[in-house]
Amino acid sequence: MKVAVIGGGSTYTPELVQGIAARGNSLGIDELVLQDLNPERLEVVGGFAERILANVGRPGLLKLTEDLDAALSGASFCLVQLRVGGLRARLKDETIPHRFGILGQETTGPGGFAKALRTVPVVLDIADRYAALGDPDGWLIDFTNPVAIVSQALADNGYRAVGLCNLPIGLQREVAAAFGVDASRVELESVGLNHASWFREVRIDGESVMAELMSRHIDRVTEETGWSAAEIEEAGAIPSYYQAYYHHPKEIFAEQIAKGTRAEEVIGVERGLLELYKDPDLVEKPALLNERGGAWYSEAAIEVIEALGSSTGRNLVVNVPNGDAFGDLPPDLVVEVTCLVDTTGARPRPGVPLTPEQRRLVLALHNYQRLTIRAALSGDRRVAVDALAANPLVPSLDVAEALLDALLNAHREHLPAFFASSGS
Repeated sequence: MKVAVIGGGSTYTPELVQGIAARGNSLGIDELVLQDLNPERLEVVGGFAERILANVGRPGLLKLTEDLDAALSGASFCLVQLRVGGLRARLKDETIPHRFGILGQETTGPGGFAKALRTVPVVLDIADRYAALGDPDGWLIDFTNPVAIVSQALADNGYRAVGLCNLPIGLQREVAAAFGVDASRVELESVGLNHASWFREVRIDGESVMAELMSRHIDRVTEETGWSAAEIEEAGAIPSYYQAYYHHPKEIFAEQIAKGTRAEEVIGVERGLLELYKDPDLVEKPALLNERGGAWYSEAAIEVIEALGSSTGRNLVVNVPNGDAFGDLPPDLVVEVTCLVDTTGARPRPGVPLTPEQRRLVLALHNYQRLTIRAALSGDRRVAVDALAANPLVPSLDVAEALLDALLNAHREHLPAFFASSGS
């Protein structure tokens, strides 16, 4: 089995490689290809990845390439983990909205919008080439943010793909630790969109432990999610950490202005990681990688690969079209929901309807996401203004128009659809 990692020069990659190494040959992977357009990063990260694998007796498993088609050819799985424009682009995404009194975040609000404009066309091109060159029964697993929008674009275009986020598996692991059980026994019931979801039930061996979790281990939940016990009780569910951006935008904006953005912090962490990765004696992921974010990234990816290759399957939280699982939502809307994942794909498990407030947020974001996809693929400024204005964090059409100009100009080199007619 061949696995291709597109964006393999990411500082996240060693965690994935170490997760694969820890499982020995049980996954059946006999070729792991890291592809990246940045040869320097590929050399540094790839060299470290080779040492990780050699340290556990699996030399020769890894291949490095800048050639996308070579990486995709015959691959059973294609993991996409891109950042178009790098962290410098993220810094722009998180600071430009501040000029307009809006919080800056790489997946939510105007920052996520700008990232989607740069990212959707690139990921769809990769998916198209994978469909032509990869295993016909293969799967594309998308980690690239904003996962909700990218997964929706992949589904709309009919690709065999699932979107994946590390937040659900992070909560699952926290629950497992609280109850002292193996994580495989813990199941979450999720509904909503990526970074706008709710965990409405938690089970161990099929039995609900939600009430006990809230009474005995609420401190763990609040630390993991950022929500207070009172807010969780009022919601009747555990909201995703990212929902705070919609519920407390003014407070988060003020905090960002006072403390700076996450992008500034991550740039420093990443610089340190790349220096550590150059150490020829380093054969295990360094502790600094935990500060990069993305905890349990490798476990989430490996669980999906295992489940998609299994006839019995597993219940996992992934991003796929709703189908008829939630009758109050459109069937083609990509939801982050608990699915039975096996060789046939990921099938959402039916659930009770959302509350009116939850449904309003989901449908508002769905409208914004669909408009953003249209804008990203067409380069139509009018559609882009409408998309930005439809985002719940953007206060008016006038602000959307001015903000769009600022974002487009800042990311001009990565937005050919918007600037092709000008010849620049």
